[in-house]
Amino acid sequence: MTEFTVVIPARYASSRLPGKPLADLGGRPMIQWVHERAVRSGAAEVIVATDDERIAAVCRGFGARIEMTAAEHATGTDRIAELAQRLGWGDRAIVVNVQGDEPLLPPRLAAQTASLLDATPDAAVATLAVPLGSSEEFADPHTAKVVVDRRGFALYFSRAPIPGALASVPAIARRHIGLYAYRVGDLKAICAAAPCALEEVERLEQLRVLWLGYRIIVADAEQVPPRAVDTQADLEWVRAHIAATFGKER
Repeated sequence: MTEFTVVIPARYASSRLPGKPLADLGGRPMIQWVHERAVRSGAAEVIVATDDERIAAVCRGFGARIEMTAAEHATGTDRIAELAQRLGWGDRAIVVNVQGDEPLLPPRLAAQTASLLDATPDAAVATLAVPLGSSEEFADPHTAKVVVDRRGFALYFSRAPIPGALASVPAIARRHIGLYAYRVGDLKAICAAAPCALEEVERLEQLRVLWLGYRIIVADAEQVPPRAVDTQADLEWVRAHIAATFGKER
């Protein structure tokens, strides 16, 4: 089995949902749901990286390892790069970025992503995708889409419908899942570069990886995860899902 570390970046100042990691889901904060699933992934270690003492205090309360990071980081990936540098992780070590707004992420997907990167030596990053479920999801700007080449390497990511000439859901596009595995040496090089124009226009940090010439390997997720929490509507959907399945989730 591939050895990997999970880091969960968590910030309080979300533009759409301030305090999102601490949002109540079935009597527990969102970040606790994320952490519990990461622990069950088989990771050698799980770390929450934050710059906010409110988040840190809550995480300490349920036993998570906390690492405080600088407040000026633009992305969660930058927080992970700071830890990799400070904690002296080796360049070949694999770290998985589990987004703090994925409270229902199946634990096996973090391990799948790490194993995918380990098995693809010419990739700097590995990530997952699933089929698009509807025309509405295809058009939704909150849903990131990805298209790949014949070997499964990412060609492009977009919030817009891609390929754009199609009016219905295309089989060649996938819904991107915000889960990334990095080799630490590549992670540090990527975060040392300035954001590119494509990244800033699309608001998708993985486009910097492609712009720099690195490769991202993409595979279909072994299990389709429920939606992440990007909007208030997502938050209410997840709350309803947890209320309906609480016994199963525990």
